[in-house]
Amino acid sequence: MKLEDAIKKFKEHGYKSTAKREDILTYFTEADGYRTAKDLINYLEPTYAGISFDTVYRNLHLFNQVGILETTELDGEKHFRISCTHHHHHHFICKDCGKTKEIDVCPMHEVENTLRNYLIEGHKFEIYGLCPACMSA
Repeated sequence: MKLEDAIKKFKEHGYKSTAKREDILTYFTEADGYRTAKDLINYLEPTYAGISFDTVYRNLHLFNQVGILETTELDGEKHFRISCTHHHHHHFICKDCGKTKEIDVCPMHEVENTLRNYLIEGHKFEIYGLCPACMSA
């Protein structure tokens, strides 16, 4: 998702776009992979001295609720990335650097066959490990 699309989507949900929120979205549109709230605070700190975790988390969860950011949990900590909306896919996520690689294979056909009498409302499929760069480091 591009920055302009994210800001537009945020406004369409009735939220005000501020410089701080646009800086948060800029960070995620430029980041390669999942990032933590601490990563974001380190990025924002030079511009917004003393920015609180509460402010950061509130905005991260709001962006996630609106569908601008996706979340995953790595080592017990929530990580965020800009949403991929161009087509259905899943991700390999590097546990070291947080970079992702799209996986176009979806196991849902097999799961739907196994759960024929169940109502499936959604799914998330992620594979975790180390990317080639982190393996060679």
